[in-house]
Amino acid sequence: MPTRNHFRKTYLVTGGAGFIGSHLCDRLIEAGHGVLCVDNYLTGSRDNIAHLLDHPHFEAMRHDVTFPLFVEVDGIYNLACPASPIHYQRDPVQTTKTSVHGAINMLGLAKRLNVPILQASTSEVYGDPEVHPQTEDYWGHVNPIGTRACYDEGKRCAETLFFDYYREHSLEIKVARIFNTYGPRMHPNDGRVVSNFIVQALKGENITLYGDGEQTRSFCYVDDLVDGLHRLMETNPDVTGPINLGNPGEFTMRELAQQVITETGAGVEMIHRPLPSDDPRQRKPDISQAKAILNWKPGIGLTEGLKPTVAYFRGLIEQGLA
Repeated sequence: MPTRNHFRKTYLVTGGAGFIGSHLCDRLIEAGHGVLCVDNYLTGSRDNIAHLLDHPHFEAMRHDVTFPLFVEVDGIYNLACPASPIHYQRDPVQTTKTSVHGAINMLGLAKRLNVPILQASTSEVYGDPEVHPQTEDYWGHVNPIGTRACYDEGKRCAETLFFDYYREHSLEIKVARIFNTYGPRMHPNDGRVVSNFIVQALKGENITLYGDGEQTRSFCYVDDLVDGLHRLMETNPDVTGPINLGNPGEFTMRELAQQVITETGAGVEMIHRPLPSDDPRQRKPDISQAKAILNWKPGIGLTEGLKPTVAYFRGLIEQGLA
Protein backbone atom coordinates (compact mmCIF):
# COMPACT_ATOMS: atom_id res chain seq x y z
CA MET A 1 0.00 0.00 0.00
CA PRO A 2 1.33 3.51 -0.79
CA THR A 3 3.19 5.07 2.12
CA ARG A 4 1.80 8.22 3.71
CA ASN A 5 4.24 11.10 4.20
CA HIS A 6 4.23 14.87 4.57
CA PHE A 7 4.65 15.52 0.86
CA ARG A 8 2.21 13.09 -0.77
CA LYS A 9 -1.36 12.28 0.12
CA THR A 10 -2.75 8.80 -0.39
CA TYR A 11 -6.30 8.57 -1.66
CA LEU A 12 -8.61 5.59 -1.60
CA VAL A 13 -10.65 5.36 -4.81
CA THR A 14 -13.48 2.83 -4.59
CA GLY A 15 -14.62 1.67 -8.01
CA GLY A 16 -11.17 2.71 -9.14
CA ALA A 17 -10.97 0.18 -11.98
CA GLY A 18 -14.17 1.47 -13.53
CA PHE A 19 -14.60 3.95 -16.35
CA ILE A 20 -14.54 7.20 -14.33
CA GLY A 21 -12.59 5.71 -11.42
CA SER A 22 -9.60 4.70 -13.55
CA HIS A 23 -9.37 8.18 -15.06
CA LEU A 24 -9.52 9.63 -11.55
CA CYS A 25 -6.65 7.34 -10.51
CA ASP A 26 -4.65 8.71 -13.46
CA ARG A 27 -5.37 12.27 -12.40
CA LEU A 28 -4.34 11.70 -8.78
CA ILE A 29 -1.11 9.94 -9.76
CA GLU A 30 -0.31 12.77 -12.19
CA ALA A 31 -0.87 15.23 -9.32
CA GLY A 32 1.82 13.43 -7.31
CA HIS A 33 -0.45 11.56 -4.90
CA GLY A 34 -0.57 7.92 -3.92
CA VAL A 35 -3.63 5.87 -4.84
CA LEU A 36 -5.19 2.77 -3.32
CA CYS A 37 -7.62 1.53 -5.96
CA VAL A 38 -10.36 -0.74 -4.60
CA ASP A 39 -12.70 -2.62 -6.94
CA ASN A 40 -14.57 -5.94 -6.98
CA TYR A 41 -14.27 -6.01 -10.79
CA LEU A 42 -17.98 -6.64 -11.26
CA THR A 43 -18.12 -3.89 -13.89
CA GLY A 44 -14.59 -2.48 -13.59
CA SER A 45 -11.61 -4.00 -15.38
CA ARG A 46 -7.96 -4.50 -14.56
CA ASP A 47 -7.28 -3.46 -18.16
CA ASN A 48 -8.35 0.07 -17.20
CA ILE A 49 -5.58 0.31 -14.60
CA ALA A 50 -2.96 -2.01 -16.15
CA HIS A 51 -0.74 0.94 -17.05
CA LEU A 52 -0.63 1.97 -13.37
CA LEU A 53 0.12 -1.40 -11.75
CA ASP A 54 3.89 -0.91 -11.79
CA HIS A 55 3.74 2.66 -10.50
CA PRO A 56 5.43 2.89 -7.07
CA HIS A 57 2.61 4.96 -5.59
CA PHE A 58 -0.32 2.93 -6.92
CA GLU A 59 -1.85 -0.21 -5.45
CA ALA A 60 -4.89 -2.21 -6.55
CA MET A 61 -6.99 -4.24 -4.11
CA ARG A 62 -9.90 -6.56 -4.92
CA HIS A 63 -12.62 -5.74 -2.39
CA ASP A 64 -16.39 -5.29 -2.26
CA VAL A 65 -17.39 -2.10 -0.43
CA THR A 66 -20.46 -3.78 1.03
CA PHE A 67 -17.95 -5.22 3.50
CA PRO A 68 -15.89 -3.02 5.86
CA LEU A 69 -12.39 -2.00 4.84
CA PHE A 70 -9.54 -1.19 7.23
CA VAL A 71 -6.79 0.87 5.61
CA GLU A 72 -4.90 4.10 6.29
CA VAL A 73 -5.45 6.90 3.76
CA ASP A 74 -5.69 10.70 3.64
CA GLY A 75 -8.96 10.96 1.74
CA ILE A 76 -11.65 8.83 0.08
CA TYR A 77 -13.34 9.07 -3.31
CA ASN A 78 -16.38 6.76 -3.18
CA LEU A 79 -17.23 5.82 -6.78
CA ALA A 80 -18.15 2.15 -6.31
CA CYS A 81 -21.48 1.22 -7.93
CA PRO A 82 -22.65 -0.11 -11.30
CA ALA A 83 -23.73 2.96 -13.26
CA SER A 84 -25.50 1.69 -16.37
CA PRO A 85 -29.05 0.27 -16.46
CA ILE A 86 -27.92 -3.06 -17.93
CA HIS A 87 -25.44 -3.58 -15.11
CA TYR A 88 -27.36 -2.20 -12.15
CA GLN A 89 -30.61 -3.94 -13.13
CA ARG A 90 -28.85 -7.31 -13.40
CA ASP A 91 -28.78 -7.55 -9.59
CA PRO A 92 -30.86 -4.65 -8.25
CA VAL A 93 -30.65 -5.76 -4.61
CA GLN A 94 -26.85 -5.80 -4.77
CA THR A 95 -26.89 -2.41 -6.50
CA THR A 96 -28.82 -0.90 -3.60
CA LYS A 97 -26.49 -2.60 -1.12
CA THR A 98 -23.46 -1.18 -2.92
CA SER A 99 -24.80 2.36 -2.67
CA VAL A 100 -26.13 2.13 0.89
CA HIS A 101 -23.86 -0.37 2.68
CA GLY A 102 -20.92 0.92 0.69
CA ALA A 103 -21.63 4.47 1.85
CA ILE A 104 -21.98 3.34 5.47
CA ASN A 105 -18.67 1.45 5.34
CA MET A 106 -16.73 4.24 3.65
CA LEU A 107 -18.23 6.91 5.91
CA GLY A 108 -17.26 4.80 8.91
CA LEU A 109 -13.70 4.56 7.59
CA ALA A 110 -13.55 8.32 6.97
CA LYS A 111 -14.89 8.97 10.49
CA ARG A 112 -12.29 6.66 12.06
CA LEU A 113 -9.46 8.30 10.11
CA ASN A 114 -10.91 11.83 10.30
CA VAL A 115 -10.34 12.39 6.56
CA PRO A 116 -12.48 13.99 3.83
CA ILE A 117 -14.72 11.76 1.73
CA LEU A 118 -16.30 12.49 -1.65
CA GLN A 119 -19.45 10.75 -2.83
CA ALA A 120 -19.92 10.23 -6.55
CA SER A 121 -23.66 10.79 -6.71
CA THR A 122 -25.62 11.13 -9.92
CA SER A 123 -28.07 13.20 -11.90
CA GLU A 124 -30.38 10.19 -11.54
CA VAL A 125 -31.36 11.58 -8.12
CA TYR A 126 -33.46 14.06 -10.13
CA GLY A 127 -35.33 11.20 -11.82
CA ASP A 128 -37.51 12.29 -14.74
CA PRO A 129 -37.23 15.98 -13.86
CA GLU A 130 -40.07 18.47 -13.86
CA VAL A 131 -37.55 21.32 -13.53
CA HIS A 132 -35.19 22.11 -16.40
CA PRO A 133 -32.26 22.60 -16.22
CA GLN A 134 -31.74 20.84 -12.90
CA THR A 135 -30.38 22.85 -9.97
CA GLU A 136 -29.01 21.35 -6.79
CA ASP A 137 -31.97 22.55 -4.71
CA TYR A 138 -34.43 20.53 -6.84
CA TRP A 139 -35.61 17.45 -4.89
CA GLY A 140 -36.30 15.35 -7.95
CA HIS A 141 -39.11 13.28 -9.47
CA VAL A 142 -38.17 9.64 -8.91
CA ASN A 143 -40.27 6.48 -9.12
CA PRO A 144 -39.28 4.65 -5.90
CA ILE A 145 -40.60 1.25 -7.09
CA GLY A 146 -39.53 1.31 -10.73
CA THR A 147 -36.84 -0.74 -12.44
CA ARG A 148 -34.32 2.11 -12.13
CA ALA A 149 -35.03 2.72 -8.43
CA CYS A 150 -32.25 0.44 -7.18
CA TYR A 151 -29.77 2.95 -8.58
CA ASP A 152 -31.73 6.20 -8.21
CA GLU A 153 -32.91 5.59 -4.65
CA GLY A 154 -29.65 3.93 -3.64
CA LYS A 155 -27.76 7.08 -4.58
CA ARG A 156 -30.36 9.29 -2.90
CA CYS A 157 -30.00 7.28 0.32
CA ALA A 158 -26.21 7.54 0.09
CA GLU A 159 -26.54 11.33 -0.06
CA THR A 160 -28.78 11.21 3.02
CA LEU A 161 -26.16 9.20 4.89
CA PHE A 162 -23.39 11.59 3.90
CA PHE A 163 -25.25 14.62 5.20
CA ASP A 164 -26.30 12.82 8.39
CA TYR A 165 -22.64 11.95 9.07
CA TYR A 166 -21.79 15.61 8.39
CA ARG A 167 -24.41 16.87 10.85
CA GLU A 168 -23.97 14.19 13.51
CA HIS A 169 -20.21 13.63 13.39
CA SER A 170 -18.88 16.85 11.75
CA LEU A 171 -17.33 14.67 9.05
CA GLU A 172 -15.86 16.52 6.07
CA ILE A 173 -17.98 15.45 3.10
CA LYS A 174 -18.20 16.36 -0.58
CA VAL A 175 -21.12 15.30 -2.79
CA ALA A 176 -20.89 15.53 -6.59
CA ARG A 177 -23.92 14.89 -8.79
CA ILE A 178 -22.47 13.50 -12.01
CA PHE A 179 -24.34 13.90 -15.29
CA ASN A 180 -23.86 11.74 -18.39
CA THR A 181 -20.14 11.16 -18.91
CA TYR A 182 -18.37 9.52 -21.85
CA GLY A 183 -14.88 8.78 -23.10
CA PRO A 184 -12.31 5.98 -23.48
CA ARG A 185 -12.64 2.97 -21.13
CA MET A 186 -16.43 2.95 -21.19
CA HIS A 187 -17.64 -0.65 -21.11
CA PRO A 188 -18.63 -1.62 -24.68
CA ASN A 189 -21.73 -3.53 -23.51
CA ASP A 190 -22.99 -1.32 -20.69
CA GLY A 191 -26.07 -0.12 -22.54
CA ARG A 192 -25.24 3.58 -22.23
CA VAL A 193 -26.21 5.63 -25.22
CA VAL A 194 -22.78 6.88 -26.33
CA SER A 195 -21.13 3.45 -26.23
CA ASN A 196 -24.22 1.82 -27.78
CA PHE A 197 -24.29 4.20 -30.73
CA ILE A 198 -20.54 4.03 -31.39
CA VAL A 199 -20.30 0.23 -31.23
CA GLN A 200 -23.36 -0.19 -33.45
CA ALA A 201 -22.00 2.25 -36.02
CA LEU A 202 -18.50 0.76 -36.07
CA LYS A 203 -19.97 -2.72 -36.56
CA GLY A 204 -22.10 -1.46 -39.45
CA GLU A 205 -25.33 -1.98 -37.53
CA ASN A 206 -28.21 0.48 -37.61
CA ILE A 207 -28.32 2.77 -34.58
CA THR A 208 -31.15 2.08 -32.15
CA LEU A 209 -33.16 5.10 -30.99
CA TYR A 210 -35.62 4.54 -28.16
CA GLY A 211 -38.91 6.40 -28.41
CA ASP A 212 -38.98 9.26 -30.89
CA GLY A 213 -35.32 10.11 -30.37
CA GLU A 214 -36.18 13.61 -29.15
CA GLN A 215 -35.34 12.98 -25.49
CA THR A 216 -32.26 14.98 -24.49
CA ARG A 217 -29.06 14.43 -22.54
CA SER A 218 -25.99 16.51 -21.76
CA PHE A 219 -22.66 14.76 -22.34
CA CYS A 220 -19.48 15.56 -20.39
CA TYR A 221 -16.09 14.24 -21.50
CA VAL A 222 -14.44 12.20 -18.76
CA ASP A 223 -11.33 14.42 -18.43
CA ASP A 224 -13.53 17.42 -17.66
CA LEU A 225 -15.56 15.43 -15.12
CA VAL A 226 -12.48 14.14 -13.29
CA ASP A 227 -11.10 17.66 -13.10
CA GLY A 228 -14.34 18.71 -11.39
CA LEU A 229 -14.13 15.86 -8.87
CA HIS A 230 -10.54 16.74 -8.04
CA ARG A 231 -11.38 20.43 -7.60
CA LEU A 232 -14.30 19.58 -5.32
CA MET A 233 -12.13 17.40 -3.06
CA GLU A 234 -9.60 20.23 -2.77
CA THR A 235 -12.16 22.77 -1.49
CA ASN A 236 -12.39 24.01 2.09
CA PRO A 237 -14.22 21.81 4.64
CA ASP A 238 -17.28 24.10 4.59
CA VAL A 239 -17.95 23.16 0.94
CA THR A 240 -20.12 20.05 1.09
CA GLY A 241 -22.16 20.18 -2.10
CA PRO A 242 -24.14 18.70 -3.61
CA ILE A 243 -22.64 20.22 -6.74
CA ASN A 244 -23.68 19.33 -10.29
CA LEU A 245 -20.85 18.26 -12.57
CA GLY A 246 -21.71 17.90 -16.22
CA ASN A 247 -21.72 19.63 -19.57
CA PRO A 248 -24.80 21.84 -20.04
CA GLY A 249 -24.68 21.42 -23.80
CA GLU A 250 -27.95 19.61 -24.59
CA PHE A 251 -28.46 17.18 -27.46
CA THR A 252 -31.35 15.01 -28.59
CA MET A 253 -30.63 11.34 -29.07
CA ARG A 254 -31.17 11.85 -32.78
CA GLU A 255 -28.53 14.61 -32.85
CA LEU A 256 -26.08 12.39 -30.96
CA ALA A 257 -26.68 9.52 -33.37
CA GLN A 258 -25.99 11.80 -36.33
CA GLN A 259 -22.74 13.02 -34.79
CA VAL A 260 -21.64 9.41 -34.19
CA ILE A 261 -22.46 8.49 -37.79
CA THR A 262 -20.43 11.47 -38.99
CA GLU A 263 -17.43 10.72 -36.76
CA THR A 264 -17.34 6.99 -37.55
CA GLY A 265 -18.04 7.44 -41.25
CA ALA A 266 -20.49 4.56 -41.01
CA GLY A 267 -23.14 4.07 -43.67
CA VAL A 268 -25.89 3.16 -41.21
CA GLU A 269 -29.40 4.35 -40.47
CA MET A 270 -31.46 4.95 -37.33
CA ILE A 271 -34.19 2.56 -36.20
CA HIS A 272 -36.72 3.05 -33.41
CA ARG A 273 -37.63 0.89 -30.42
CA PRO A 274 -40.07 1.51 -27.51
CA LEU A 275 -38.85 3.85 -24.75
CA PRO A 276 -37.71 1.93 -21.61
CA SER A 277 -39.64 2.33 -18.36
CA ASP A 278 -38.89 5.51 -16.35
CA ASP A 279 -36.37 6.74 -18.92
CA PRO A 280 -36.05 10.52 -18.38
CA ARG A 281 -37.24 12.73 -21.22
CA GLN A 282 -34.67 15.43 -20.58
CA ARG A 283 -31.56 15.98 -18.50
CA LYS A 284 -29.38 19.08 -18.33
CA PRO A 285 -27.27 20.38 -15.42
CA ASP A 286 -27.27 23.88 -14.06
CA ILE A 287 -23.55 24.29 -13.25
CA SER A 288 -23.72 27.75 -11.67
CA GLN A 289 -22.40 26.41 -8.37
CA ALA A 290 -19.53 24.54 -10.01
CA LYS A 291 -18.51 27.71 -11.82
CA ALA A 292 -18.75 29.90 -8.71
CA ILE A 293 -17.31 27.55 -6.09
CA LEU A 294 -14.90 25.36 -8.07
CA ASN A 295 -14.07 27.74 -10.92
CA TRP A 296 -14.96 24.79 -13.12
CA LYS A 297 -16.69 24.37 -16.42
CA PRO A 298 -16.23 21.73 -19.11
CA GLY A 299 -13.86 22.62 -21.92
CA ILE A 300 -14.27 19.69 -24.30
CA GLY A 301 -17.27 19.71 -26.63
CA LEU A 302 -19.07 16.66 -27.94
CA THR A 303 -17.46 16.72 -31.39
CA GLU A 304 -13.96 16.94 -29.87
CA GLY A 305 -14.66 14.30 -27.21
CA LEU A 306 -16.12 11.78 -29.63
CA LYS A 307 -12.85 11.49 -31.58
CA PRO A 308 -10.77 9.69 -28.87
CA THR A 309 -13.87 7.80 -27.74
CA VAL A 310 -14.52 6.42 -31.22
CA ALA A 311 -10.82 5.59 -31.58
CA TYR A 312 -10.94 3.63 -28.31
CA PHE A 313 -13.93 1.54 -29.37
CA ARG A 314 -12.47 1.02 -32.84
CA GLY A 315 -9.42 -0.49 -31.15
CA LEU A 316 -11.57 -2.81 -29.02
CA ILE A 317 -13.48 -4.03 -32.06
CA GLU A 318 -10.27 -4.66 -34.01
CA GLN A 319 -9.05 -6.78 -31.08
CA GLY A 320 -12.36 -8.67 -30.95
CA LEU A 321 -13.16 -7.23 -27.49
CA ALA A 322 -16.43 -5.52 -28.41
